[in-house]
Amino acid sequence: MFKVLWNCGLVIPVLFNGFLFLISAAIAAEMPNLSESEPKPEIEEIAHVVEKTQAELNQIANAEVIKTPDSLLLKKDNLLSQANLAEQSNPLEQVTSVSQLSDIQSTDWAFGALQSLVERYGCIAGYPNGEFRGNRALTRYEFAAGLNACLNRVNELIASSTENLVTRQDLTTLQNLQEQFASELTALRGKLDSLEQRQAKVEATQFSTTTKLVGDAIFVVADTFGDRVNNTLANDTEDSTNTVFAYRARLNFQTSFTGRDQLTTILTLGSAIPNLTSSTGTAMTRFTFDTDGREGTYLSQLVYRFPVGSQATVWVGTRALQPAVFTPTLNATVGGINGAASRFATFNPTIYRPGFDGAGAAFAYKFSDQLQLNLGYITNDTQANQPDEGNGFFDGNHLALAQLTVSPTRQLDIGLTYVRKYFGNGAFNLTGGTGSTFARNPFGQNATTTDNFGLQFNWRVSSRFHLGGWFGYTLANQLANGDSDATIINGALTFGFPDLFKEGNVGGFIFGVPPKVTSSDYRPTPTAPLREDQNTSLHLEAFYSYRVNNNMRIIPSLYLITNPEHNNANDPIWVGSLRSTFTF
Repeated sequence: MFKVLWNCGLVIPVLFNGFLFLISAAIAAEMPNLSESEPKPEIEEIAHVVEKTQAELNQIANAEVIKTPDSLLLKKDNLLSQANLAEQSNPLEQVTSVSQLSDIQSTDWAFGALQSLVERYGCIAGYPNGEFRGNRALTRYEFAAGLNACLNRVNELIASSTENLVTRQDLTTLQNLQEQFASELTALRGKLDSLEQRQAKVEATQFSTTTKLVGDAIFVVADTFGDRVNNTLANDTEDSTNTVFAYRARLNFQTSFTGRDQLTTILTLGSAIPNLTSSTGTAMTRFTFDTDGREGTYLSQLVYRFPVGSQATVWVGTRALQPAVFTPTLNATVGGINGAASRFATFNPTIYRPGFDGAGAAFAYKFSDQLQLNLGYITNDTQANQPDEGNGFFDGNHLALAQLTVSPTRQLDIGLTYVRKYFGNGAFNLTGGTGSTFARNPFGQNATTTDNFGLQFNWRVSSRFHLGGWFGYTLANQLANGDSDATIINGALTFGFPDLFKEGNVGGFIFGVPPKVTSSDYRPTPTAPLREDQNTSLHLEAFYSYRVNNNMRIIPSLYLITNPEHNNANDPIWVGSLRSTFTF
């Protein structure tokens, strides 16, 4: 296919240059007056040359336009931009006077040539808004359309045999160009025939005309080093974990019905990448890519996204509509499948991790390149479809989010976020599976609401250094069996190094404090100590993402948890992993 397009690129510009030469000659010289006494066979010969040349060009243009599959019209993000759609829906319009072209002035260097082409030959087209757009690159489709129009005009002049008939010299030039590139055009026709056969085979066996398959797979070898947490001074929890080797694979079906919307269906399969909480005694050691004990094949996401106008986007999802799906997390350098290994280092956990999979709706409105608003409401998808008390779409565990993303410069993004969470029953996971036990569940199994405030930023200091981070502040309130309050904080700084040592590689370092209860007046029993963290854990992590090729990376990662569970009675825990990621 590349060679075919390349050959087109070689032949068409030469023809176009010859065409410009023809027009220049027509402008510079006075047209001869061919009367009816001129021999008729000569006119027929000239008409034959023009028709043959036009047929060659029609074959090239039509072959490309008709045989291009719809799937090749999709952009990298699988959705055509609205600007492109608008331009495709507005075809070029013929003009009869150069004054109709609003962006052409009499002082322009090409004004004379354009005036001749418009008013003498009548074969120049403008855009519906009255522009000619002469300062941008010409596409093959536009060239083919313009040249066909001019050749049609030449045919009309020949048929009418008027005094304005083009010169024999110009037509001879066209004939010479046709003969000069006869072998290339013959070869191109053969390649197009072969392409048609291959295209027919692809269309007969393709998966879908509306769905694109994107996949990824992770192979990971990992181990932990350090005594298991027990929150006591007793030294009876020696490390007994073994090295694990596990994998996870995902098939992402991206379906578009209009070219601007997208239905995302993700199937996950593989062995269980372990949740390290049970083996280390703390969720601070969890991987961001663990499967939480699930094995086999299961539906891990079902979300539909569509635009409303040119500035708004809506998401509707019944499975795994997470805040990170519909809200900028401002941590792209160190997050994602090829970034940091730990769950905490991916992004602000109290803001973007609801503690359940999520079903609901979200809305985003982009006021400008500097200001964007995101809103969302989701509920626990395992409770949303249950009509009994304490469940349903509004009474089950839920999250409501509002974020204002401000970009004062092209290098700096700042996110100001408010999140309201409610947990009435089931799993109480206020911090999204990160931080201490007290932070995840500050009031036991009692209904709880939290007001979460987040400040996130990402500063692209240079093309090879990005500085980011976040601070999360949470106010938790007990709703059942008491009215206690608790304050939870967390924060981190991230250092990203794109193209470290080699183009395409990424290095990263994360330094932070996992979610911690800094104050609380809740006691499980009247004589029990307050449920708050007495010390402070630090999270230190480093990773390096080595790009083997466009589809494969090798990523060693290492992170250290000091004073696990924010308790200095616990020994530090190291977590090391080596993973390979494959995308296809």
